[in-house]
Amino acid sequence: MKREGYISWDEYFMGVSKLAGMRSKDPNTQVGACIVSDQHKILSMGYNGFPKGCSDEDFPWEREGDELSTKYAYVTHSELNAILNFRGGSLEGTTLYVSLFPCNECAKAIIQAGIKRVIYASDKYAGTPYNIASKRMFDAAGVEYVKYQATGRKIELDL
Repeated sequence: MKREGYISWDEYFMGVSKLAGMRSKDPNTQVGACIVSDQHKILSMGYNGFPKGCSDEDFPWEREGDELSTKYAYVTHSELNAILNFRGGSLEGTTLYVSLFPCNECAKAIIQAGIKRVIYASDKYAGTPYNIASKRMFDAAGVEYVKYQATGRKIELDL
């Protein structure tokens, strides 16, 4: 008889996404993403941070100020990092688990990569112009987006 109480695929992959987000050095927002095949295999992961070769010490983490003095001109979002980190063949038909609903720029990359399903934990920017643009593009391109149904289960890891 199999063990009871094991985590579901959605819990597993959203957990991996949230764990990946913990790698982010952003003091305000840590976002993680995980791309999964229809065979339940992890193909790639990413988190929000500066591009390779751009030191976390030399670029700003600020949210306010002129554009070049804030993080927004420099940070690569978790979804784009997961897409760029993929070293296999095609992402066509895959599912993206992400801890925060994708912005419009990431939505473009998700669509272009062929990802067909987005499962997200938070939609804290719902109703903003960029969020509306993301959903409009997803709808037009046939990308399904589904709010993750949190189970409330707590998982503790001894590291």
